Formats: sequence, structure tokens, C-alpha cells
Amino acid sequence: MNRPLIVIFAAICLDAVGIGLIFPILPRLLEEVTHSQNITPYIGIMTALYAVTQFVFAPALGALSDTLGRRPVLLISLGGAAINYVVMAFAPQLWMLFLGRAIAGLTSANVSVAMAYITDISPPDKRARRFGLFNAMFGAGFIIGPVLGGLLGDHWLRLPFIAAAVLNACNLLLALFILPESRTPTRRKIDLAALNPLRPLRWAFSMQGLAPIILVFFILGATGEAYGTCWALWGIDTFRWNGLWIGLSLGAFGVCQTLVQALLPGPATKLLGERWAVVAGIACACIALVAMAFANQGWMVFAIMPIFALAGIGAPAFQAFVTRQVDPASQGQLQGVLASAVSLASIVAPLAFSTVYFVVQKRWPGAIWLSVIVIYAIAVPLVFLSTRTARSTQPASP
Repeated sequence: MNRPLIVIFAAICLDAVGIGLIFPILPRLLEEVTHSQNITPYIGIMTALYAVTQFVFAPALGALSDTLGRRPVLLISLGGAAINYVVMAFAPQLWMLFLGRAIAGLTSANVSVAMAYITDISPPDKRARRFGLFNAMFGAGFIIGPVLGGLLGDHWLRLPFIAAAVLNACNLLLALFILPESRTPTRRKIDLAALNPLRPLRWAFSMQGLAPIILVFFILGATGEAYGTCWALWGIDTFRWNGLWIGLSLGAFGVCQTLVQALLPGPATKLLGERWAVVAGIACACIALVAMAFANQGWMVFAIMPIFALAGIGAPAFQAFVTRQVDPASQGQLQGVLASAVSLASIVAPLAFSTVYFVVQKRWPGAIWLSVIVIYAIAVPLVFLSTRTARSTQPASP
């Protein structure tokens, strides 16, 4: 493997570690800054704010990297992230934390630039494997990050931010001294209309049969946001977990999910078919969520992890089904639409789930997971509708 790829993979892993460091300590940090016990709405706002800036600026950073080159955009975003985490480490006021999370979302949008860099330096026959390695490195970072963040946060609440700043500084040094430019910049004028993140959705809803598919992706993306928004709060309220145990639980889930994603989607799709693989994944998620809702001891959460992770077989199966619904020339446009749908879910869902958790927090914190089951239940008929519509619109076999 050539040196630029190693640098990109190392950078994305360190970036994911830096992001994951923050999750275990966020509830206690907000309590310290706001002097309030009801910090659930603040977590929802911070999570949504991060998603908004990522959603808005991902197309802009991609377009800038086409015009100015991949390397300068990566360097600026990595440097900005390092400075931002230092500021957040010592931020005494809530508005500074909000601003920091918004800037973190902006700088994390450089993932699209990293993907473009890999595309530039990879021949077509090697791209699938390298994108798989890219996702694996990102997943590994999210396994390490929460565990390390919980451990550091128990020593000093602001220490994970310092660690995130150091990791981003290492990223910056790697890119500065080792990473070459991957393409010749075009220097052409940027089309401002192309930066509109909602633009791809117009095309999608003009295509017959795509609306239910997009809604399924939106719902699956929304359910995923419940864990990032409420997991740490629920662990503290239900089991009195400290930062280390929150990090260990997130890390254990990451390990199980990575194994499932790497090994099972292909065999599950061959055995069940794409439609029933999605339904089976949703069913496994719902079984685990019921167990979590009624769990009263922390070991029960770790025991249910393997079943919970089996939910991961559904999304790849549905993704494979979706790729056959448009012609090859429109694949990139379709993937952009699906990414937009997931990004929109990342904006709306944290606000909704944090509101629900605020309502149920004192009487029954585990009830939040029953609300996720309700959202999953809406997805099931849409899965059947989208797959039935697709089959009926395909030409009959000779």
C-alpha cells in the first residue's frame, strides 16, 4: 500500500477517535457549564448543530477541493479542528460549546474530501477494497474513541478535548509533511447553486418509486441518532455508569457491529433475500431495544450486544437493492441523495429523541428505547412498499 493511502487511513482513524472521545463526557460537561440537572435538551441541540454544519458544508468542501486541490482543504480543516478542540477544552460558557460543536461539524465534513482523495489515487478495480478499508478505519476509531474518552474524562472532564486536539494536530503534521496533492486543481469558478445540499432531493422525488426508498433511509438514519443522543444519559440515569463504563459499552457495541458488518450482510442476503434481511435486522434491533428498556443491571446491556449488532445486516442489504433502481450513470447522484436523507435525519432526530427523553427521564429512562421501536415500525411497511414497487416496475423475465 502506498504512503498517501496509509496517511489518509491513519488520519481518518485518528479523526474518528477524536470525535468518539467526546461522547462519554458530554453529559457531565454540560452539567458543569449550565449548572443544571436537565441537560437533555442541550445534548439534542449540540448533536443537531453538529449535523447541520456537516450537512451544509460537506458539498462546499468537496467543491473547494475540486477547485483548490484536496491537500489545502484537508490541511485547513485539520488545523481548524485542532484549534477548536483546544478552545472547547477551556470553554467556560454554553454558547462557546455550541459554537465549538458547530465548527467540529464543519471540519468533520472533510470526510468527503478524503473519499475524493482515495478516488483520485485509486484505479477503478481497487476502489471498492480501499473504500472498505476506509470504513473499517473509521469504525476502529469509533471503538477506541469512547473507551479512551471515558477513561480520560474520569481523571479530568476536559482532558478528552485536549486529547482530541493532540490527535488532530498529529493528523495535520502527517498531512503537511507526507501527503502530496492527488490531482491538479481546476481553478475554475465554483457553481454556487451546486453547493445547495437540498438540490439532489429534487431529482430523487421526480423519479417514480424512489420516495419510499428515501424515507426508509431517513428512518434508519433517525433511529441511529437515538443512541448517540441518549446512550450516555440513559447509562448514567439507569446504572449510574461513570465515563469509563459508558465508553466501554459504546466500544463493545462498536466491536460487535464491526464484526457483523464485515461478516454477515452477504450470507444473510443470500439466505433471506434483500427484503427479509432488512426486516430481520429491524426485528433484532427491536428485540434488543425491548431488553434495554427493561434492563435494571448494566451486565444485561453487554449480554444483549450481539443481538443488537445483528440489526446491522439490514442497511447493507437495502443498499444493495437500491443500487439496482437507477441506471449506472445515476449511481453517484442516488448515493448523494441517500447521504442527504441520512444527514437530514441527523438534524431532526437528536432534537426529537432528546425531547422524548426529557419527558420520560425521571419516571422511566428506558422508555426512550420503546420510542425507537415505534420509529422502526413505520419503516417496515415502507420496506415492503419500496421492494414491491420496484419488482412491479421491472421488466418481466423472458
